[in-house]
Amino acid sequence: MQEDIEQRISAIYHAHYQDVYYFLLHFTGNQNDAEDLTQEVFTRVLKGLAGFDGRVTLKTWLFSIAKHAAIDQHRKQKVKSFFSENWLMKLATKEGSPENVLTKRENVRELKQAIQKLAPHYRLVLILRCIEEYSIKETAEILGVSESKVKVNTHRALKLVKEMMDDTEEGGFLNEWARG
Repeated sequence: MQEDIEQRISAIYHAHYQDVYYFLLHFTGNQNDAEDLTQEVFTRVLKGLAGFDGRVTLKTWLFSIAKHAAIDQHRKQKVKSFFSENWLMKLATKEGSPENVLTKRENVRELKQAIQKLAPHYRLVLILRCIEEYSIKETAEILGVSESKVKVNTHRALKLVKEMMDDTEEGGFLNEWARG
C-alpha cells in the first residue's frame, strides 16, 4: 500500500513538477522561493492524496494547492518581484532597433511595476489566464470562484494595470499583451 502511494506521488511529481514550479516562479519572481513552494505543494499533495476525490482534474487540484501555498507565502512576506525579467521580455513582440529594444524594456519595467502593485487575487487571475493560458472554467476551478468572477477579476486587473501605465504608448503595449 505504501509503495503504491509512493509510486503515485512519484508519477504525479514527474508529470507536473515543471508546471507547478513555473506557476510559482511567475508568482514569486524568485527561483529559490519557487523551488521551496513547489516542494511545499508536493508535501501537501502527499498529505492530501487520499482525500483527492477526482471532482476536478489532478492538474487543477495541484494548481489549487499551489495557489494556496503562494498566498500563504505572500502573507508571510511581501513579494518584491512578481515576474522574472526574462519572461517579461518575451512580452515584447518583435525585436527591432536598439531604440525599440530599449523602449520595450522600459515598457516591460513599467508593466512589471504595475502588476506588482496588484492585490494577490488579481495577480493570480493574470497568471492563470494570461501566462498559463488556462480557460475561464479551469481558472475558476483552481481559484474556487465562479466563471463570472474570473471574467470580472481579469477585466478589473487589466484595467488597474492599464490605469497605472503612464502614457498611451505603454497603454498600447498593455493592450497588445492582453490580446496576446
